[in-house]
Amino acid sequence: MSSTPRPRTTTRDPGEVTRRLSAWLSTRLPGARAVAATVPASNGMSSETLLFDIDHPRPPVRSCALRLAADPAAYTVFPTYDMARQYRTMRLVAEHTDVPVPRTLWLEEDPEPLGAPFFVMERVEGRVPPDVMPYTYEGSWLHTATDAERTALEADTVSVLARIHDQVPAKETQFLALPGHGSALRRHVAAQRAYYAWVVAGREPSPLIERGFAWLADHWPAEADGPGDAVLTWGDARIGNIVYDGFRTAAVLDWEMAAPGPRELDLGWMIYLHRFFQDLAVSGGQRGLPGLLRRDRVEERYARLTGHTPRAMDFHTLYAALRHAIVMLRVAYRQVHFGEMPAPADPDALIMHRAALEAMIEGRYW
Repeated sequence: MSSTPRPRTTTRDPGEVTRRLSAWLSTRLPGARAVAATVPASNGMSSETLLFDIDHPRPPVRSCALRLAADPAAYTVFPTYDMARQYRTMRLVAEHTDVPVPRTLWLEEDPEPLGAPFFVMERVEGRVPPDVMPYTYEGSWLHTATDAERTALEADTVSVLARIHDQVPAKETQFLALPGHGSALRRHVAAQRAYYAWVVAGREPSPLIERGFAWLADHWPAEADGPGDAVLTWGDARIGNIVYDGFRTAAVLDWEMAAPGPRELDLGWMIYLHRFFQDLAVSGGQRGLPGLLRRDRVEERYARLTGHTPRAMDFHTLYAALRHAIVMLRVAYRQVHFGEMPAPADPDALIMHRAALEAMIEGRYW
């Protein structure tokens, strides 16, 4: 992992984006300029982020973050980027919960100013557990913390999920409803199937991902089709999308995957995505952080906070690993597109956590 270059994430020139941003900013705040622009080291591989300050005598806030839809010409990770949807979701969470989210400032849906829609929000200072190098590796700030500090972080993080799920009225989430029929979970899985079909269009399908979808169909949790089961799910619910002040949550980021769904969607994603990074550490010969975000402890704490005992978690953790496999496959094809790696004959060789997903399907992972 240490010798693997980070996949290319953008085709844009930060200097050019900053120049055009300044021109746009002056139309919203006359005389204002974007200065001190930087691209965060942990910039995501879907929407792009630019950090900057506002140079103005009376700015609404001084330090900002720009969230910009991916360049459609850059072999994007997802087929669409709905910035208005993210912006509205963040405002919904800010209005109805005590979960900290960055203050949203402006939404621009016209692609003309920067080449794609974007929004601007207040920048929240703090620390984010890194993906590269993973926070489970020796040397990361989370790895060097004490057990008590990591326990505090875990408790606060699970509380974030509980509060999102409990405090946002379900009726307010209808603008996030996915297309299709049936329960929120059925629509969610159908959307993932459509995403997978887009990823492999014109390419060999992945036998492993096909097996995963078949497993889900064979192990479908009947209770998930019941009425009134859906809440607002964050979507990309993982500690790498939280800004921490010390070991407490200062801001919850990345709402592009938010949708109505069962609570277990977020729980499964949070538990599995940590295991993904933990497995990476172990495969690299390190101990990692085996005591953090353990499945049994997360489920127990969540049940205590909400009164809802998580159900069908084998299903939901496998579904998380399957969703992650589809994203990883697209990211790998993007590397192939940019000439960063050759295309292997076996598409499953592009799925970094292939062994874990196979073990889940065969009932020998947990």
